[in-house]
Amino acid sequence: MNKIITIGRELGRELGKRLAQQLGFAYYDNEIITGIAQKTELAESYVKQIVERSPVASFPITIGHSFYPHMSSNVDQATNIYVEQSNIITEMADKSDCVIVGRCADYILRDRKPFRIFVFASPEYRIERCRQKVKENENLTDKQIWKNIRKVDRHRARYYMFYTGRKWGEKSNYDICINTTNASIKSVSEALVKMLRPED
Repeated sequence: MNKIITIGRELGRELGKRLAQQLGFAYYDNEIITGIAQKTELAESYVKQIVERSPVASFPITIGHSFYPHMSSNVDQATNIYVEQSNIITEMADKSDCVIVGRCADYILRDRKPFRIFVFASPEYRIERCRQKVKENENLTDKQIWKNIRKVDRHRARYYMFYTGRKWGEKSNYDICINTTNASIKSVSEALVKMLRPED
């Protein structure tokens, strides 16, 4: 069976890319969105908008379909996208050793026992990271940036709960949780590689 690392995150793409490179694993993130768009013939921008936003935030998918058989077409569309996402993630895991960021991969591949990482950081660090990466944030106050970050977090948490019935970021759902606030991503990735490949 292929080795699989999943990364749930407040932020974690850089760590995922470094891990994949150092381990020689395939790396999947936005490639999943592209794959869904190709298979469903939906616009990639639309798929990206749907992913990580639960149709009905209060109910896991199993409960939603049990009690609400006549859910709206929007819910059906979102569910179809999730099913396709699950198929694509499973296909990717079948191909080779891999690192997969987000997309409920830890839950979708749970029977394969992936190494599950959750990456988090302080509000101050996340705000600074946003300023460094997105130029349009230059005219926003820290309060406005933090408001946007929290909005994204809420969408991710609701999406994860809806489709998995689990709390996003709950430490018991992961093998390791990493606070990257005062850490070098390079050093963190090197430490993880040593842990995952102790024979090296």
